[in-house]
Amino acid sequence: MSSTTLIRGGTVLTVDPEIGDLTRGDVLVEDDRIVAVGKDLPAEGARVIDATGMIVMPGLIDTHRHLWQSAIRQIAADWTLGQYAEQMLGVIGPRFSAEDVYIADLLGALEALNGGVTTVMDWSHIVNTPDHADAAVRGLADSGVRAVFGYGNPRSPAADWYQKDLARVAGTYFSNGNQRLSLALASLGPEFSSLEETVTDIRLARELGIRTSLHVGAGLLGRTRAVTKMDEARLLGPDIIYVHCNTCTDEELHRIADSGGKISISPRSEMQMGHGYPATGRLIAAGIQPSLSIDVVSAVGGSMFAEMRGTLEAERGRQNQLSLDRGEWPADLALNTADVVRMATIEGARTLGMGDRIGSLTPGKQADIIMLRVDLPNLFLINNLPAAVTLADSENVDTVFVAGRPVKVAGKLVGHETHALQEQARSSRNRLLLGTPFAVESAA
Repeated sequence: MSSTTLIRGGTVLTVDPEIGDLTRGDVLVEDDRIVAVGKDLPAEGARVIDATGMIVMPGLIDTHRHLWQSAIRQIAADWTLGQYAEQMLGVIGPRFSAEDVYIADLLGALEALNGGVTTVMDWSHIVNTPDHADAAVRGLADSGVRAVFGYGNPRSPAADWYQKDLARVAGTYFSNGNQRLSLALASLGPEFSSLEETVTDIRLARELGIRTSLHVGAGLLGRTRAVTKMDEARLLGPDIIYVHCNTCTDEELHRIADSGGKISISPRSEMQMGHGYPATGRLIAAGIQPSLSIDVVSAVGGSMFAEMRGTLEAERGRQNQLSLDRGEWPADLALNTADVVRMATIEGARTLGMGDRIGSLTPGKQADIIMLRVDLPNLFLINNLPAAVTLADSENVDTVFVAGRPVKVAGKLVGHETHALQEQARSSRNRLLLGTPFAVESAA
């Protein structure tokens, strides 16, 4: 039997330019889809949810998050990129069992949902064995989030079994293209492996009909001109997601734009770890609308609201300083709040190849919807709708739907025993860090 839900009387931010925003409006959902957005929609037979005093908007979309680090959050908060590679990837990562990955993925996906992120690309370069891949997919499935599982090889050269196992995972879990979970290849890319391995990765992904995500322009590694070499090898294309791009040249950004490639940026972790200054403004100048991502939850925390604010502050600061260096007062801000809301919603959907399915409150799309409470001290009142969204945080996320299914209601996650999961995460954390300089003695 079909079910119908009417979300009534909220301030509706649709991210759909044809529908626009509604000071007071309704969203009608049937089963897993949005069927109407407007004022005073009929509700006969529908379950009615009162959205008075709330912002109703599409779920946030994170296009690059390492969920496997969720049980060791904060540990990398004072690390550079070099220290991260040495300690996280070289020391701690090899200690992960498949069960550690399951716990972290489930915990991290619930953190995402609690914060209004309905879709996340899990950049899972922790597939130490085939069992690790199975555990990550299981954690994502059990959470209720919409996710792209980025199957990631943690080392270069790759293990001899990984290509075969990627095909196994694709056939076992992702044979139906309309599932809530989908698959991508998280390639180390030419800066962290070699051009030859990248060629192999991209060809394999294309044989399987999935996207490839890879890191480029990461600090001094960007001087190797990886994008240029990939272009010369005829690898660029619309099925590639480039992460960071801080030290890519403007010419390389134009090459990506010309190829139809997509870009995911993480300004907070990039500024911390030394990737280079966020490329946000240069990307837009090259004709690329980037999407946003958290990157390392072990360093910066999982709030996409904070990522929107960090993106705004970084690019505004860069452009304002350029004006001051010319002896001029800034005339206009380079980036506005509506821009970053789009980056966190529809541009994220387009980056993941789901622009026709999610990312806006458009009839026919999946009902991935969040409701933000405005009546809390940090947000009351709404005087600028997109600005209010950027100034919100997880405490404001009252209700979350993924494909029409409620996963958070009245500020509480639905269907999960979080206390038991927290105890599992504590045990996992203690095992992983035992005997390292990062071992934690407190009970918290």
